[in-house]
Amino acid sequence: MRYLSTRGHPDRRRFCEILLEGLAPDGGLYLPERYPQVDAATLERWRKLPYAELAFEVLSLYIDDIPPADLRALCAKTYTEEVFGTEDIVPLRELEDGVYLEALSNGPTLAFKDMAMQLLGNLFEYELARRGEELNILGATSGDTGSAAEYAMRGKKGVRVFMTSPDGRMSPFQQAQMFSLQDPNIHNLAIEGVFDDCQDIVKAVSNDLEFKRKYKIGTVNSINWARLLAQVVYYFAGYFQATGSNDQKVSFAVPSGNFGNVCAGHVARMMGLPIHQLVVATNENDVLDEFFRTGVYRVRGAADTHETSSPSMDISKASNFERFVFDLLGRDAAKARALFEGELGQSGRFDLSADPVFAGASARFGFVSSRSTHADRIATIRDTDKRFATLIDTHTADGLKAAREHLTPGVPMIVLETALPIKFAASIVEALGHEPDRPARFVGIESLPKRVTRLPKDVDAVKRYISQHCD
Repeated sequence: MRYLSTRGHPDRRRFCEILLEGLAPDGGLYLPERYPQVDAATLERWRKLPYAELAFEVLSLYIDDIPPADLRALCAKTYTEEVFGTEDIVPLRELEDGVYLEALSNGPTLAFKDMAMQLLGNLFEYELARRGEELNILGATSGDTGSAAEYAMRGKKGVRVFMTSPDGRMSPFQQAQMFSLQDPNIHNLAIEGVFDDCQDIVKAVSNDLEFKRKYKIGTVNSINWARLLAQVVYYFAGYFQATGSNDQKVSFAVPSGNFGNVCAGHVARMMGLPIHQLVVATNENDVLDEFFRTGVYRVRGAADTHETSSPSMDISKASNFERFVFDLLGRDAAKARALFEGELGQSGRFDLSADPVFAGASARFGFVSSRSTHADRIATIRDTDKRFATLIDTHTADGLKAAREHLTPGVPMIVLETALPIKFAASIVEALGHEPDRPARFVGIESLPKRVTRLPKDVDAVKRYISQHCD
């Protein structure tokens, strides 16, 4: 299996090369040259597998430069009841007729990002040891990626983490999860700006090839293909739990900010998983909803990026969107480069509304979308608690509202849960009048000493910090 850049770089790389590299040299994102196809017989064989074995089977289709025995061991080490709190790893429960919640937040940091990040930490440690090298991970987070990455990488040999986040834009619990870590290989950088500014800094550093090579910069954001690949697995796991046979279709509703989570669903669907619709659920930062309704992708500036009660989705530049657009364009790298480097870079928007590829996008790729407001989230949390005695967080509420707007009779709708409610306690109090339950290990976390450095919205400032802490 070889990987190519969405922007046409001539090199083809193997998995372990792009695992450590992140962005392609031309600023594009890596995708496999082809999506392996999964037939009905394979689905039937996978249906009863434990999650770790299912992960091995899916990953094996994309990873051929790690010996199978080693890859199986890495999956078995990652997906355990001890780490994820349940033997099922991602248990599914029916909320109402035809609507299911897939629990993805049982990991160490109580968010779905753990599903991929725990594996990524083990992959990094394995490959770096094999090469005798070190890696400096530079990431950007709007909330959950940062803590998931830091908890997965803390104490890992050969790995340092430099995690940027928008100063003051995460919930107190999310900040405490990250900033209370005292591990010497973990560095928290609070940037004076919004998430998109942090993401721009990560991309700018990654595109400085001399700096990237000198300091061995890698990424853990979903621009890293390995992150996204690990997320493909739970689409298969959810499908198997919601269906009894492989001729059934399901739909997934996915709270979406950076497009990584739902892009994993796109990959699963391209592989042949019988997915009817992929429902992109957005909040007031609705750049993705606008695109799927109109064909216009219009990035907002920092001043127009709303601070909402589902803050992990407060994003207006969806990095992984480029992967889908590449497929939408028939894998025309020149056209993708013209859109993302040319039109988007110059005017902050591009328009595919008149392009024939957009007219058939929903039917061909299954994408539909929805938008939620704060009032919608509070109402959905309140209603779900009252009718089903189930407490959900604000992002999952965005997903549930979107799911109900796109139900198809006879097709199960699976809502991907994104985080436990304690991470967004203020909204739960507003909706229900009481604090959500808190796991014992996180009692008093907000009062722990914090280790964080505040920096301006400046690429060079971040580079200086990295160089000072690597030399």
